[in-house]
Formats: sequence, C-alpha cells, structure tokens
Amino acid sequence: MALIKVDVVSSEQELFSGEVKAVFAPASTGELGIYHGHMALLATLKPGEVRLEMESGAIESIYVAGGVIEVQPEIVTIFSDTALRASDLDEKKALEAKQKAEDAMTDANEDRDLASLQNALAASVAQLRMLKKIRR
Repeated sequence: MALIKVDVVSSEQELFSGEVKAVFAPASTGELGIYHGHMALLATLKPGEVRLEMESGAIESIYVAGGVIEVQPEIVTIFSDTALRASDLDEKKALEAKQKAEDAMTDANEDRDLASLQNALAASVAQLRMLKKIRR
C-alpha cells in the first residue's frame, strides 16, 4: 500500500511530518478518511482528534481545535491555531475550561458571545473525549 505524506502544523510548531498509511480528520461535515491518491480537497476542521495510521498499524493521535485540511493526491497538510499531541492534553485544564464555558453561557447576552462560548465548550469536550479514548 502506498503511503501519503502528512504535515500537521499549529501556529506555534510543527507537530508531525512524515509518511502514513491513512489520515482520519474531524471535518466540519463529518470525519474524513484519506489515503494515498485521494482527490484534491480543502475543508474546515472542527475540534477533535486527527488520527494518523502509521505503516506499522500504530495510531498517533493529535488534538486540533479546528482549522483547515488541504488534501492533494500525495500530501495532506493540516493547519490549526491550536494542536496538541494526545499525550500533552491536560484533563484538569479541559474540565476547568468546560465548566467555565458552561457557566458563562448562562450569562451570554449576544449571539456573538454565545457562539464564542459554544466553540470553547466544543473544544474542551473534544479534548475530554480524546483523553477518555486514550485511557481505555
């Protein structure tokens, strides 16, 4: 099976660069599964887990807080303002962020505030789901 080159980049660092068998990403319209030879695609990402299936079959997980994925037949590039390796996620911080967003939502006055808080809540919930999944 042919491999596909993948680059995962946040605003602060490059988290991954290498060849993998497959990429699974949380697009805003549903999960994408990408293999070598995939048609060109540009999509937005929602907060969640990007899974990279290595040639050995091992999975590397990276949390993205949204962003963009660009797919070409031989290369995938993922850009996210915030991206963390699964091992770097902090459950305590995610729980605090979730509680803070839930509390603030009850006091939100404008649609703009509510949308921002909903995004913050979605990001913290996505982190908690990833943590739960890795600990199984």
